[in-house]
Amino acid sequence: MAKINGSDAMFKVLYEWNIDHVYGFPGGSFDSSMNAIHNWQDKIKFIEVRHEEAGSLAASAEYKLTGKVGVCFASAGPGAAHLFNGLYDAKYDHTPMVAIVANVPTSKQDIDFFQAFDEDKWFLDASVWCAQAKTAELLPVLMDEAIRQAYAKKGPAVLIISKDYGWQKIEDNFRVNYDAHVEDNYPAPTKASVEDAVKLLKEAKNPVVYFGLGAKDAGSELKEFAEKFKTPLLSSYLGKGIVEDNFPAYMGTIGRIGPKPANEIQSHADLVVWVGNNSPFSVLWFNKNAKVIQIDVDSAKFGKRHSTDVSMLADSKKGLRAIIDAGEDRMESPLYKASIADRENWDAWQASFKDSDESPVRPEPIWDVINKEAADDAIFAVDVGNVNVDQCRLLKMHDDQKLATSGLHATMGFGAPAALAAAEVYPDREVWQLAGDGGFAMMNQELLTMARYNMHILNIVFTNETLGFIQAEQEDESNQPLSGVILPDNDWAKVAEGMNVKGVTVRTKAEFEAAVKEWKKMDGPMLIDVKYTHKMPYSTELNSLDDPAFVKKYQAEDLKPFSYFADKYGMETDAATGASQHAEPEPDPEPDTTSGASRH
Repeated sequence: MAKINGSDAMFKVLYEWNIDHVYGFPGGSFDSSMNAIHNWQDKIKFIEVRHEEAGSLAASAEYKLTGKVGVCFASAGPGAAHLFNGLYDAKYDHTPMVAIVANVPTSKQDIDFFQAFDEDKWFLDASVWCAQAKTAELLPVLMDEAIRQAYAKKGPAVLIISKDYGWQKIEDNFRVNYDAHVEDNYPAPTKASVEDAVKLLKEAKNPVVYFGLGAKDAGSELKEFAEKFKTPLLSSYLGKGIVEDNFPAYMGTIGRIGPKPANEIQSHADLVVWVGNNSPFSVLWFNKNAKVIQIDVDSAKFGKRHSTDVSMLADSKKGLRAIIDAGEDRMESPLYKASIADRENWDAWQASFKDSDESPVRPEPIWDVINKEAADDAIFAVDVGNVNVDQCRLLKMHDDQKLATSGLHATMGFGAPAALAAAEVYPDREVWQLAGDGGFAMMNQELLTMARYNMHILNIVFTNETLGFIQAEQEDESNQPLSGVILPDNDWAKVAEGMNVKGVTVRTKAEFEAAVKEWKKMDGPMLIDVKYTHKMPYSTELNSLDDPAFVKKYQAEDLKPFSYFADKYGMETDAATGASQHAEPEPDPEPDTTSGASRH
């Protein structure tokens, strides 16, 4: 029987799972596996990031973009510790990935040796599966297990390997279980659940659909549902892009980062068709008396965020299709008419600023260029901060465009690593990194990686000299003096040039458009530093259009409150609230001043 090094056997498993690249940063404790990377270089590409956190975030982003597990590695001690943000991002967003973590040789463990830790204890909470190989022979076995567990449990799997095991010779006889892996095949709904759902839908006055990432394969069904039953479509933040933004019944994302219509409409529903959505902030939304039809493949989600009247354990695509086929067409309700009008008013208001010559430049002119210039199959790697607000409201996704961001973990610095992953797995497509100056500052060293591998990435940094998302929280939620949010102005174009990336600074729409066109004609990466307005985005949390000061602050003279459209289309009070006419109204939730959570 032929012999093979333990680490080579481990990489052979990766190859036979059709994994052709890994992200990582070398270290002494990983030398045996670096030797395997050298041996496998013709089959598995090593993408050498400049920080281990970037590798783990890239691995998490890869599944979000492709549905295929991403792989990263780190050396013992500090290298391993740097993986946590990517692992928690994957765990919170239910993203399969694998992290290979080195440990010191077995003879040096448990004696307070250099960079030696009980790493399995570190990673138990950050993973859905974690194991440390007890023998060299287990390296290929556990690598195969790690990949299968990551897919099965929808999260990060961690394999810890001792340096000496990677060098040891073992028999080359492990049979990979790749052929046993099957695509997800979720159930169809029961007849009773479909009948119950159709009954509630027929009885409702003002139904809406609230969908999340679990509906990612059901975009066409969501649109057909909305058209047949005349239901506004609302989504979680991670649901953006499932239905193209220009679909008339799509009102956008509910929550602080979303547009005005979605936030206004949600409180007036008397029935919510809740599809593949587990947003933690949804406990703050919808009338407590509203009925709910919840479609999910995980029974633990039923009733978690709102009381549920019909629990439909089913694939979102199959569940929606069953209701569409069984239900009767509905006429447009007053809520539906008011919703369409509310969105049209909001869209017109935003569009009115697209050619603004305000300085520093407003968001609308810049995002107008992005919408016009981004290819129909462009990929957007979105960082965390106020960029999520602008992207959520102003980016008009369509066709085969894709988006990846850090959802529930919401880790700043996600944009650059996600862009690396996108450029690696889709080398023939445009990749746009969208980041604020706060988030970009955390992972800007990955410009070196982009330059090294000549990745065609456009890095757009919105420089507004503040941690804008936190500034708005301090101003609007906790009403405190600004503290710790101000950033120094920086010349990111010079930083980019110093890292061998073309850098351009722009201050106007015309300058930005010219820079984008230049990048589209060139190879490799570019960075555009947009000197951006310091004004905060429209506050959907306050949304006080009856307050002249609020209207003046946001130049919102052309916006109308939802009550205007509700009155215009004759919405009844009880139908508008979803509550009985004799019930006491629910009080508005108090501002969140204690948890530190941002209302996405």
